[in-house]
Amino acid sequence: MRLLLLTLSFFILVSCEQSGTSNWESKNSDGILGLMSSIEADDVYYEEAEITEEVALETPPPPSQTTSQKIIKTGNLRFETQELEKTHQKILAAVQKVNGYVQRDNTGKNYNSQYHNLTVRIPSENFDTVIAAISDGVSFFEEKTISQRDVTEEFVDLNARLKAKRTLEKRYLELLSKAKNVKEMLEIERELSKIREEIEAREGRLKYLQSQVSESTITIYYYKISSERGVTVSYGRKMINAFKNGWSNVSEFFLGLLHIWPFIILVALSIFMIRRWLKKRKKK
Repeated sequence: MRLLLLTLSFFILVSCEQSGTSNWESKNSDGILGLMSSIEADDVYYEEAEITEEVALETPPPPSQTTSQKIIKTGNLRFETQELEKTHQKILAAVQKVNGYVQRDNTGKNYNSQYHNLTVRIPSENFDTVIAAISDGVSFFEEKTISQRDVTEEFVDLNARLKAKRTLEKRYLELLSKAKNVKEMLEIERELSKIREEIEAREGRLKYLQSQVSESTITIYYYKISSERGVTVSYGRKMINAFKNGWSNVSEFFLGLLHIWPFIILVALSIFMIRRWLKKRKKK
């Protein structure tokens, strides 16, 4: 009887230990699984964010459906004019009429001409109007270059990249609020800093493109010849000019001698003394 009771007690203790062990393992297993699922969820998000960005870059939406066409217009004009100031005022009036402004204004003079160099910025929708106003009255352009560059694709690409980076930044901010220690905070902030630099660079490029698209640039160079060209000089006129130049050279020569008269006197005295010494030597 005693042996039977001892055997039953032994089986009861073994059953309790196995039950406790299974409960402990079950609890630890739930905790580890929860942590693993959290990490895997974050990894899945990062992969989805990267895939979303790659897809957005590889297959941008058609420009006609998402954004208007982005065109950068520039112009270069070069011509001769007989009235510099009048031409200058005409160009300023055409620019001010469309609410444009002068970006650079430079004047100067060459060996035979006076010139004026202007760089103006005007609203792109008035580009053709201003070009026509400046061209009015110009008989011949030495240079007239009109260029248009389509940046729609770059514009759409930058917007797609910017949107993906902002989404990634938002996720990192969420992770930063859930960081458990300083190490995790520093790692997340390091990644945030890189993402924000990329966002600022793309925002700056977008602003520059938008500025170039909204305002066109025109560079105008015009000049006036200040000396005679193409005048045929007769042979008699050439002789008179040669005589005048010869007399002028002779006058300049004598004027040069006057500047060195002390040296001339010293040379003359030296020659006189040498000749006198040579004569005395011959007599001896």
